[in-house]
Amino acid sequence: MLSADVRFEGFTTTDWTRVLSLFRPRRLSSEQRDPTRPRGGVVAVHARGTLVKLVHTEAGRLRLDDAQRAFPCPAEALAHAHHASWCAILEAGTLESIMDRFAERTRRGDDVAAQAITIAQIAREEALAGRIEIWPGRLRGVPIPSPAMVRGSLDSVCPPGRTMVLGLFEEGELWTSIALRRGLAGFNLVLGPDEVRSDMGLLAGDWRRDYRHLSRVIEDRCGPLAFGCYAEVATLRKLEVDPTAGAWARAAALRDLILSPLPAALAIPLGIDAGWAAWSALRTVAERLDPVGVVGPAMAALRGLAGSRLKGEAPGDRAVEDVLGFHPLELLRRILSRES
Repeated sequence: MLSADVRFEGFTTTDWTRVLSLFRPRRLSSEQRDPTRPRGGVVAVHARGTLVKLVHTEAGRLRLDDAQRAFPCPAEALAHAHHASWCAILEAGTLESIMDRFAERTRRGDDVAAQAITIAQIAREEALAGRIEIWPGRLRGVPIPSPAMVRGSLDSVCPPGRTMVLGLFEEGELWTSIALRRGLAGFNLVLGPDEVRSDMGLLAGDWRRDYRHLSRVIEDRCGPLAFGCYAEVATLRKLEVDPTAGAWARAAALRDLILSPLPAALAIPLGIDAGWAAWSALRTVAERLDPVGVVGPAMAALRGLAGSRLKGEAPGDRAVEDVLGFHPLELLRRILSRES
């Protein structure tokens, strides 16, 4: 996925921290601010049913003799007993076995994505053999893709020579952004907002117009865009954990989320049909050729007439799940949500 000569440019500490914060597990409600909710995790290592190590990620080592009385027990019960949000129970020697098998399967030239898939496959095999138990099982039943599937997906979304960008705004300012340029050997440039803010010019304070300045600067520095996603940071945080069917499609229809350009491969899992993707591309071209701002409102009015068809489950959701075995946006929600 990343080339051997990948460069990270344009990130301050704040910018990079903000990017990482987008993928921190959280709840959609005020529960995430509840000081009494379980925090941290418990890792238990046992040898034939006898605990040999018990560690809480926040409290440190825990007393073995107290926990041994109730062991063996499910990972969920162990987590509740120590007021933890997650728990992993491993048989002694499991991690060593995973690393040995990983060394046997890894081949020279495997990139980060291929190595991560290999690790995930081995870990799942150990779990199926009963040597690993993890609670909550948010990814239970989600198939592990093959390296070829990952490469094919990248080719359809961002082919070599193209760039993907995520731009987030807050109170009329660029909050953070990340652009990934793909070369023949993988992504060779990861560009942050610190390199582009000064080139964006005077912003209007309306991110629905200012995103075009970010898009222009990224294209000047990285080359043609294959996919762009722009929104206010609060909107994206809500969408990441929103379980409502068609939430992303409705956000795009209302322009709470702007996808420009939008590859056809992403239009379906986002619940947006090919006609909407074409409409989005046409609107982008029209807005760039319309400095007065007459075409944009007219197209928005026409879009509103067709917006009712986005209610309920989007037409492409079922097809994507049938092909991949899981829904990409549901996978993102399960990873980031604190639901069990």
